[in-house]
Amino acid sequence: MTPSADRECRVARVIPAPPEAVFQAWTEPDRIRQWSCPPGATIRDSQVDLVPGGPYRLLIEAEEGTLHTAFGVYREVDPPHRLVYTWDWKEPESAVGETLVTVEFLADGAATEVVVEHEGFPAAEAAEGHRLGWTWSLERLEALLRA
Repeated sequence: MTPSADRECRVARVIPAPPEAVFQAWTEPDRIRQWSCPPGATIRDSQVDLVPGGPYRLLIEAEEGTLHTAFGVYREVDPPHRLVYTWDWKEPESAVGETLVTVEFLADGAATEVVVEHEGFPAAEAAEGHRLGWTWSLERLEALLRA
């Protein structure tokens, strides 16, 4: 394992919907609120300016009631194929520093393989926590688009 390999995570899942539908669910605020958080959590607010240089913000309420704000800036927007954006947490106790998320939406027949690569974590524990978060979120996205 290279020194930085433990500070990144990669998660992939096949979603039973075409890339256009999956990209839309990933980028439209009303749709994001339906899937982009762990089980038991709720997205209270989502703001998206889907252009390179545009900001986004997700206000997540955890099951126990604490609030967490994910935020960043879109670096690349290529619908319905690819998104690249920065990621961090506003709250000091959760902040990891600016990290980079790359999402590929790969056509797979009538489905889409979604590949999330998240890199630049300061420690392996942060990468592992985010890997688990992405896994949960992709499970919820699949359930949403399967319905």
